[in-house]
Amino acid sequence: MDRLAALKTFVMIAQRQSFAEAARSLRISPTAASRAVAELERDLGVPLLRRTTRSVRLTPEGVAYFDRCRAVLDELDDAARSLRGEDAEPRGALIVTAPVVFGRMHILPIVTGLLRAHPQLNVQLMLTDRIIRLAEEGIDVAVRIADLSDSALHAVRLMDVRRVLVASPAYLAERGTPAEVSHLHHHDLIAFDRFTPNGEWRFTQSGRPAIHCRPRLETDSVEAAIDAAIGGLGITRALCYQVDAHVRAGELCYILGEFEPPAMPVSLVFQANRRGSPNVRALIAAAQAHFRAD
Repeated sequence: MDRLAALKTFVMIAQRQSFAEAARSLRISPTAASRAVAELERDLGVPLLRRTTRSVRLTPEGVAYFDRCRAVLDELDDAARSLRGEDAEPRGALIVTAPVVFGRMHILPIVTGLLRAHPQLNVQLMLTDRIIRLAEEGIDVAVRIADLSDSALHAVRLMDVRRVLVASPAYLAERGTPAEVSHLHHHDLIAFDRFTPNGEWRFTQSGRPAIHCRPRLETDSVEAAIDAAIGGLGITRALCYQVDAHVRAGELCYILGEFEPPAMPVSLVFQANRRGSPNVRALIAAAQAHFRAD
C-alpha cells in the first residue's frame, strides 16, 4: 500500500476506533488495514495505536501524528474541491458533538437545516455530556459551554448561559424560599455532578464564594435532576436554557438570582486545520444565524 493510502487508512481507523469498520469504509480487508498501520509504525519507529480486544485508541504519538495527517489530507481534499469548483458547497461527512440537552434543543435544528440546504452533506451528531477530545475521536466541531481562555482550539462564541437555582412552587411553599446562599444548608439539594466540582456550588456575588453541597440526590443526568426538582424533591442547579421552559410553565421557580455566578460562554470549537473546511464554515454560519434570530 502506498504512503498516501496508508495515511488515509490510519486516519480512518483513528476516527472509527475500529480496524473492521475502517476497512469496510475504505473497501479494503481488515488485514490490509492492519498491515498499513504496521508499516507506518515501523517506518516512524513509534506505536500509533493501542489495540485491545475491545477498542483501538491513539497513543500520544498517534494523536500528534493524526493531527498532521488529517491536516495534509484535508488540504488535498480542499485542493481537489477547488479544481472541481466545489469550494463553497458542503459535502461529505461532518462530525459534530454537543451536550445532550443543548444539542437536542439548538444544534439538531441547525443540523437539520444544513442537511436540507446541502443534499451532498452527511452529519454525525454525537450528543454526550462528557468532554470529547477532538483529535483523538475524529470530531470536526464541538459545542463547549465553558471558559476557553486556556484552550488551544479555535473558538467561535455563540451566546452566554447562566447557572441558575430552581425549585418547584410546592417545595418552596412547604420549606420556604431561601434569601441567602447560606440558607441552602437547610434545604434539600439535588446535584448534577458536572455542576458540583469538589462538591461545591460556587457563587461569586455573595458573601460566601461557595457552599459545600451535601445533596440528597446526586445524578449524572441533568434531566433527572430537573425532573426531581419538578417533583418537589428539592433545589437543583442547572443552566438557564435547560429549565427556562419549565419556569415559564410554572413547574419551577428561579431562586437566589442576585447571587448567580458570571455567565458562561457557549462556543463552537474546532482545530485550526478545519477552519477552511466548507462543512465547518457552513455549520458556523448557520449557528450564528440561529442564535442571532433566537
